[in-house]
Amino acid sequence: MQILVIGAGVIGLAVARAAAIAGHDVVIAEATSGIGSGVSSRNSEVIHAGLYYPTGSRRAYHCPRGRRMLYEFCRSHGVPHRKCGKLVVATQASQIERLEAILKQAQINEVEGVVIIDAAAAMKLEPELACVAALHSPETGVVDSHRFMLALRGDFEDRGGMIAFNTPIERLRPAGGGWEAVIGGSEREWLRFDAVVNCAGLGAQALARATEGYPRERVPRLVLAKGNYFGYSGRPVFSRLIYPVPVPGGLGVHVTLDLAGRMRFGPDVEWIERENYDVDSTRATAFYQYIREYWPRLPDNSLVPDYAGIRPKLTGAGETAADFLIDAPPQHGLDRMVHLFGIESPGLTCALSLADGIIADVSS
Repeated sequence: MQILVIGAGVIGLAVARAAAIAGHDVVIAEATSGIGSGVSSRNSEVIHAGLYYPTGSRRAYHCPRGRRMLYEFCRSHGVPHRKCGKLVVATQASQIERLEAILKQAQINEVEGVVIIDAAAAMKLEPELACVAALHSPETGVVDSHRFMLALRGDFEDRGGMIAFNTPIERLRPAGGGWEAVIGGSEREWLRFDAVVNCAGLGAQALARATEGYPRERVPRLVLAKGNYFGYSGRPVFSRLIYPVPVPGGLGVHVTLDLAGRMRFGPDVEWIERENYDVDSTRATAFYQYIREYWPRLPDNSLVPDYAGIRPKLTGAGETAADFLIDAPPQHGLDRMVHLFGIESPGLTCALSLADGIIADVSS
């Protein structure tokens, strides 16, 4: 079967790799000049354990499963990573009940080793921390996301797969049991494939609307949630990821560490109308306030604007967060076509697990 995967982010690469391993002839069409240049390149590079996600959701299934697959993939492919663990901290007694709820959900999601520890135990692990209690997740880690994507690409190309860069797909239409795709640019042409998987990230909704025969009412709205990050100019003081209790729209301004040990903070949640990756330095004022709830000794003038990412959310401010939306033939009725919408955090962690299911959907 000839499969077209649209988008060379981490999800597109994982899907294409899984399809190639299954013996399909696969092409990735990527609108830009390189892999992982969109949502995949602007995240915290965290390997999530799977603590928070509601029972029965795609996140609850794919995050713990994908995390185990990702650690094994990193070990077998030499991808730099570290299982550093994380603490979700309650900074006031009223938040302990929330920690208990997260623990219960983590146990339902079959996340290993999660426990609640008291303030003394938490501060023994992280002496700079201030809290009244914490939830310890030993399975959380960090990964070099670009090296992960390079390894996915390597596996894919080793099995005969090809990436067509600078190749935007503008329209899709059914054709004789398969699909035709029109390639944009100076010389438009139609190419035929047996199956198509839309992994276009921020562009997924636009492509779905440009898919002939796909019901427009099935295309969800796209809500842009910008996440800003600030770097720390001093030496790192934490060896684990430190998270506050979750906030609407995200997991709160937390401590992230890269594989070199550098420390940064973010992301916050900034609801925006159009793509914009500039970090407004004035947002640091709120960051100091958030961070000092769990690290009171954060020095003045120590935060510097770093980078920003945009989450392709399906719900906005004040709304219950939507799950990943994978619209496959059993749902929309069109053969060999899968659209992916709202694949945000923990999409990086879930990628390998999601890919297996998507290939099953498109091959059936």
